[in-house]
Amino acid sequence: MPDLLEAWKDVLPAVKQSVTGVGVWTALNRCVPVTVDEGTLVIGLPHTDTELGGHLRMGAIRREIEKRMSAELITPVRLRVIEGVTLEDYERVKRKDAESRRLQEHAMERMRQQLEARTNWEGVFEELGRRYAAIANKSQPQSRARFLEEAVAVVVSARQAQSEWDDLNERNFARCLERVSQYTDVPSTLIAQMVLKASGEL
Repeated sequence: MPDLLEAWKDVLPAVKQSVTGVGVWTALNRCVPVTVDEGTLVIGLPHTDTELGGHLRMGAIRREIEKRMSAELITPVRLRVIEGVTLEDYERVKRKDAESRRLQEHAMERMRQQLEARTNWEGVFEELGRRYAAIANKSQPQSRARFLEEAVAVVVSARQAQSEWDDLNERNFARCLERVSQYTDVPSTLIAQMVLKASGEL
């Protein structure tokens, strides 16, 4: 691959001729090619001139730089404009990128877990309703007692399947306890005690 600085010097006049505007020309004069990293042409601006980066990121100018530098370097490149003009500055940007990706992945994983937990508890909530609907002689206490035993087992199973307990999980858990209470006329606190004991939490 040709020398990056020499390639930039060769294409810069042609790039300038293809664009207009004082801000764009100022940005082109102030920016410095930093490196080519896995097909990314990294161009930096001094920390005092970062506001000029928007000119270089504009579609037409970006495409012009990418086209001419790809031809000069004999390899396709896509432009990235950073704050700073050294390899150390770029390494700092990459570390920041990695941290942003990590935080994004963590947030996505948390969302996935919350959705999974909500879906699981919604399934439990519906299962309780189906089981109650299938009971004959609902007015008889012995029928509700049998349902209570089944319902506690269902909720315990769901409780033990959870890998993490946050506020959303606790709210959904409480919602299922309240539903069992509604169906059986047994206080929800007592039902919670039964479930937590069966789960080994009390």
